[in-house]
Amino acid sequence: MSCVSAVTAPALAATPRAPKTAQSSPNRPQNPVTAQGAAQAQGASQAQAASQQAGRQQSQVTLALSKVTPSAITASGKNSRFTLTGTVRNNSGHTLAGLSVRLRYSSHRITSRGELAQYASAAPSRLPGATTPRPLPQAAAANGTQTWKLGGNAAAVGMRQFGVYPVGVEVINSSQQVLAGFTTFLTFTGNAGGTQPLSVAWVWPLIDGQHRANDSTFIDNRLATDLARGRLSTLVDAAAATTTPITWAIDPALLDDVQAMNQTYLVKRPGTADKGTRTPANPAARQWIDKLKRASKGDPYFVLPYADPDAVALVRYGDSMARHLDIAYKNTAVAAEVLGRAPTVKVAWPPSGMAGPDTLDALSRYGQIGTDGAFLLSNSAFQENPQGYTTSATTAVQTKQGMRRVLTYDDTINDIVSSGTRSPGAAALAEQRFLAETAMITAEAPNLRRTLIVVPDRHWNPAPEFAQRILAHTKSAPWLKAVDLQTAIKAKPQARVFTGYPDAYEAYELGPAYLEQVRRIARDVALFSQVTAEPVRIDYTRAVLRMESAAWRGHGRRARAAREELARELGAHKAGVKIIPSQNALAGSSGRILVSVANNLRDQNIKVRLEVTSENSAKLQIGRFPAEDLVLELGPGEKVSRKIPVQAAGNGNFRVRLRLITAEGRVFGTEEITVRTTGYGRLALLITGGSLAVLFVGVGVRAMRARRRRKAEAGGDGSTGAEPAPIGAMAPASGDPGPPDVPGAGAGSASPARDGHLPGNPPTFTGNP
Repeated sequence: MSCVSAVTAPALAATPRAPKTAQSSPNRPQNPVTAQGAAQAQGASQAQAASQQAGRQQSQVTLALSKVTPSAITASGKNSRFTLTGTVRNNSGHTLAGLSVRLRYSSHRITSRGELAQYASAAPSRLPGATTPRPLPQAAAANGTQTWKLGGNAAAVGMRQFGVYPVGVEVINSSQQVLAGFTTFLTFTGNAGGTQPLSVAWVWPLIDGQHRANDSTFIDNRLATDLARGRLSTLVDAAAATTTPITWAIDPALLDDVQAMNQTYLVKRPGTADKGTRTPANPAARQWIDKLKRASKGDPYFVLPYADPDAVALVRYGDSMARHLDIAYKNTAVAAEVLGRAPTVKVAWPPSGMAGPDTLDALSRYGQIGTDGAFLLSNSAFQENPQGYTTSATTAVQTKQGMRRVLTYDDTINDIVSSGTRSPGAAALAEQRFLAETAMITAEAPNLRRTLIVVPDRHWNPAPEFAQRILAHTKSAPWLKAVDLQTAIKAKPQARVFTGYPDAYEAYELGPAYLEQVRRIARDVALFSQVTAEPVRIDYTRAVLRMESAAWRGHGRRARAAREELARELGAHKAGVKIIPSQNALAGSSGRILVSVANNLRDQNIKVRLEVTSENSAKLQIGRFPAEDLVLELGPGEKVSRKIPVQAAGNGNFRVRLRLITAEGRVFGTEEITVRTTGYGRLALLITGGSLAVLFVGVGVRAMRARRRRKAEAGGDGSTGAEPAPIGAMAPASGDPGPPDVPGAGAGSASPARDGHLPGNPPTFTGNP
C-alpha cells in the first residue's frame, strides 16, 4: 500500500539495561470473579502484558512503542493520518542481518470488548495486512538501538465507521522470522456525530503504605524518597498539570506521616537492636504539602478511615474490632487540618472494592454515608448486564441504614490504568488500550447516557508522562466527557443485582491470628490511655489503626515486625508507671508501711489510684486512710510516697497487695510486699520501761540506806534501833535484805519503798499512735 510507509530515524545510544517487567500492584489481589466478561478481558490484558514483556526480555530484540498520534483519527484532515513511533534494540551481542520493521493492520472494526481483549493478547501476525519491511541498519549492529516511525491514513487501512481498529508492529530478520512484536489499537471517530459521550469521573488515590510503628518512630524512610521524586510526587505533579476534573481519595494517615517529617524524627528498623537514627526535618515533606494544596485547590476530595483499615477483616473478626472503624473515621480530621478545608464528598471505598453486607453496614454507620454519599465498589460485586453492554456506574444497595448509592468502577479499565507503565513502551500501549476500551464502551450503546468511574489501584505508581497524558485524553477524546465524582453520585441509580463478597477474597485479608495480636495491643493501649492525664503527649490510638491497615496485605513479615516494635514500645511506656516495693518491718503489732509510686515517663503526666489490701485481713488489717490521699497525680519523672497504717494480730510475715487503679476502675499494675511484725508494740515497751524504772529506783533507795548505816556505825553512836542480829539468823521477812557483810535493817526502820510503790503511777498508753 503506497499510503502506508515505514520511516527510520537516526540511531540512539545503546541502553545498557533491559526493560523491567511490568507488574500490577502487589497490594491488590487479582479479581477471582467473572462479571460482564471483565474477568476474561482482565486475564487477556494481563496475559498480553506478561507475554509481551517476557518476550522482549528473553528475545534477541527489544521493541518498544513510544507514541501514537493522533489519539483519535478522523475521516479527513490532518488527523486522518496516524504515526506510530518507537525504538528497537539489538540485545543479541552480534549483528542481526536484515533486521527490519513493518506494520500489521486490519480493516475489521472490533465489535465487542471481549474481542478487543482477544486481539490484545494475540500476536500481531494475526492481523492480515502488512506493509513492506523497512531496514533498521543501526539496530542490526551488535547492541545497536534505532528509532522507527510507521505511518498511514484512515482510508488506506480501511477505517470506515466509528470504532476501534487493531494494528501491530513486528521486527523480522533476513529469514522473515518475527523477533519481536506487539498489538495496539487505533480509534477512528468517523461519523460519530449524535453519539452520547461517555462521562468519565476519575478518583485520584493519595494512599501509601504504613511507615510508623508508633507516633514517634518510623520503621523506614521510604516516604522521604516518594515525596521528593517517587510515586507520591508523580501523582501530585500530574494532577497539577491537568484541567481534567478529578476527585481525590486521601488517607489521613499519609498526611499525618508527612507532618511528622516536618520535625526531627526517629528512623528505626523493627526487629533489630538498633536504637535508631535521629533524622532532621525533611524539606521535601513541606514542599510536597505545599504542592498538594496548590494541585488540589478547588478539587473535591473524600477521606478514607485513618490508615485505610482492612474493613472486611475487622468486621469478620467481630464487634470488638469492627468498632475500630468508628475510631478510624474519628481520626480523619488531620486531612482537613493539612488542606485547610473539609472533605466535600462522602465515599466509602473498601479494600479491593469488595465488601459484604455486614461490612457495608459498618462503613455506612461509622462513615456516615447517608443518602448524599456512596460506596465505591468493583463492578465484579454485581451481576453482569443481561443486555450485553457496560452498565452505567451508579446503582444502589440495601443496608441496615437504608438504601445507599454505589459507584461501580470497571475492573478492566482499572487494570489497564494500574498496570506497570514505567518500562519502555508500556505507557504508550496502556494509553492506546484505554482509548480503545472507552471507545468500545461508547460504541456498545451510543444513544445511552452512561458514566464510567476510573479508580486506579490504591498504591498506583504510574510513569509521570502516562499519568498526565491519560488525564489529557479523558478531556480531549471526542467520545468522552470528563466529570467529577459528585456528578456521578447524583445520577439516577440503575438497578443491579448485588452478589456480595466472594469467598476467594478472604485469602487476601489480614488473618485472624494477626488481628488477635493487634487486639491484645489495643487492649493494652486502652489501659495505658486511662492513666495518662492532660496534656496527653503519648497516645497509641493511631498506632493501633496503622497496624490494621489494608496496606499490610501481602506483607506479613514486615507487618509482624512493625507490630512487635509497637508492642515493645508500649510495654516500655507501661513499665514507666510502677509501684516501688520496699521492706517493711513493724516493731510491734501496729504501725505504718511505706509505699512509693513512680512516673518514669519523660513527657507525660499520669493519674492513678493506689489500692492497698491485706492477703489475710484477720491477721493484718489496713487502717483507715483519706481516700483523696490515695489518688496520685505525678508529673514526668516524679515519685510520691504514702504511709499506710496497719494493725497486726500476733507475730509473723503478712503479705500486702498493692494495685494501681485507672480512672475506669481497671487494674494497671500490681505489686506485693511482705510486712514483718514482732511481739513488742509501743505499749509493751512502755510497760517494760516502767518496770525497769521501778527496779532501778528500789536499788537506789537500798544503796542510800546502806550508806547511812555505815556512817552511823562509823560515828559510834550505836543508834541503829535494834540489836545486832545473831550470826546466821534470817532477816525479818518484811525487811530488805542487805549485802552479806552488812547487817539488815530492823523491823521498825523507815523506807520510802516499803509498801512496794514508787511515788506516783507509771503512765499508761491508750489509743493508736
